[in-house]
Amino acid sequence: MVVLGIDIGGSGMKGALVNSITGEMLTKRHRIPTPEGRKPKDMAKVVAQLVEHFEHKGPIGIGFPTKIKHGICKSPGNLHKKWTGVNVKELFSDATGLPVVVVNDADAAGYATMNYGIGKDKKGLVVMITIGTGLGSGAFFDGELIPNFELGQIPYKKFKKIELWAADSAKSREELSYKQWGKRFNKFLTLVELIVAPDLIILGGGASKDFNQYKNCIKIETPVVPAELRNSAGIVGAAAAALHQAPID
Repeated sequence: MVVLGIDIGGSGMKGALVNSITGEMLTKRHRIPTPEGRKPKDMAKVVAQLVEHFEHKGPIGIGFPTKIKHGICKSPGNLHKKWTGVNVKELFSDATGLPVVVVNDADAAGYATMNYGIGKDKKGLVVMITIGTGLGSGAFFDGELIPNFELGQIPYKKFKKIELWAADSAKSREELSYKQWGKRFNKFLTLVELIVAPDLIILGGGASKDFNQYKNCIKIETPVVPAELRNSAGIVGAAAAALHQAPID
């Protein structure tokens, strides 16, 4: 089945047509900047623009950068506060006139990696960390998703949540070197290891492609590897969600 996969981030909203059975991207990614205010109606218009770009008439899978429960946004994350309580599934479906499945973006990336990438057939507790504007996380036990595993929300020192200090956006905002930022990210991974004791950590998102620049900063015992699908994981996983709603809705 051909599905439009959309990966929504704090800085950009990206989409591509995907074979949801094999995980193959059938088109190049098309990216539209996330509207500056990050408000619901403005972002819904961009989703509609992505649908129009691909002339798509079928199902849509969307990875959304905050906690989603039964299609409803439970916290705004890095988006506008107006998102809280919004039925994201209905909003995007009304904007496009098409059936929509919405899942947490890190859950989508993890789902892609566990089904089509380096996480396939991995047993035990596997945690997927997406590094971008925030720090998304998805968790899988013996290949089954544990939804809304938001480790980036851990409070840290004076920060309301650790992702404000250790995400890729902090590196850019404070003009940190990879060594400086890598030490922060290692601190985050240290807390992840302490709290949930995973068997494997897989890194996705924009910063995963630069893994060699900071891998020496990672000192935890848990194996840490970059995702093979990298930036396409969110799109591919979102598309797969449209076919396999039950495991990840």
